[in-house]
Amino acid sequence: MAIKIIGAGFGRTGTNSCYVALRQLGFPCYHMLEVLENKANKSHLDFWCQVADSPAGSQHDWEQVFSNYTATLDNPASCVWRELMVACPDAKVLLTVHPGGADAWYRSTMETIYFTEAAWQFKLLALIVPFARKHGRMCHELVWQRSHQGTMSSRELAIAHYHRHVEEVKAAVPAERLLVFSADQGWEPLCRFLDVPLPDVPFPSVNDRAEFKARLTKLRLAAYALLSTSALCTAGLMYGVAQIMSR
Repeated sequence: MAIKIIGAGFGRTGTNSCYVALRQLGFPCYHMLEVLENKANKSHLDFWCQVADSPAGSQHDWEQVFSNYTATLDNPASCVWRELMVACPDAKVLLTVHPGGADAWYRSTMETIYFTEAAWQFKLLALIVPFARKHGRMCHELVWQRSHQGTMSSRELAIAHYHRHVEEVKAAVPAERLLVFSADQGWEPLCRFLDVPLPDVPFPSVNDRAEFKARLTKLRLAAYALLSTSALCTAGLMYGVAQIMSR
C-alpha cells in the first residue's frame, strides 16, 4: 500500500487545513470529504460501514479506499490509525492537535460534526435517505463509540479522552516516525518531518465552521419540509377516510 502518512488526530484538529497542505506538498490525502463529496468514491461509505461492524484491530483490504492516496487525515481513517500502522509499517504518523487546546476542540466538534448524533433533523432524514442512514451509523459506531469511547456527551470525559488519546499515540509510535502538529505552526515542522521543500505560499487556513453552520441550516430546512409534507399527506389521508366513513 502506498500510504506514507497516517493521520492519528481526531476530527476538528485542523485536519481540513492539513488536508489542503498535504495535497499542496504532493501527497494525495484521504479525508472525510473524500468519502462524502468525491463522486469517484461512491463505494467508500459501504466499506467504512463494514469496518465499523468489525472488531477493533481487524485488518481490511485498505486498497479499496486508499489506492489513490498517499496520506490519511480525519475521520474515518483516523479511527483506525493503529490498524494502518500494522498495514503500513514504514509510514510516518501525523498527530494533529487543535491550536486552541482541548476545550476549543470540544466546542468546535459539538458545533459541527457531532450533528450526526445530536441533531434530530439528521436522524429524521436518516430514516428516509439511505446515504444519510449509512453515514450516521458509520459515525456512531466507528467515530463516536470506538474512537471517542462514547465520551462526547460529557465535556469533562471527552476532554480527558482527548488528552489520553494524544498520550496513547505518543506511546505507540516511535519518536522518529511521529509529528505532533498544530496547524498554526505552519510549514516548517511539517516539511522538515516529511523531508520536502518549503512552499513559498502561506500555510492553508481553512475555517469551515461557517460552512458547517450553513449546511446544518439546510439540514433543518429539509427536515421541516419533510415534516410539512408528511403532515399534509396525513391530513389528506384523514380527510379522505372521513369522507368515506360519512357516506
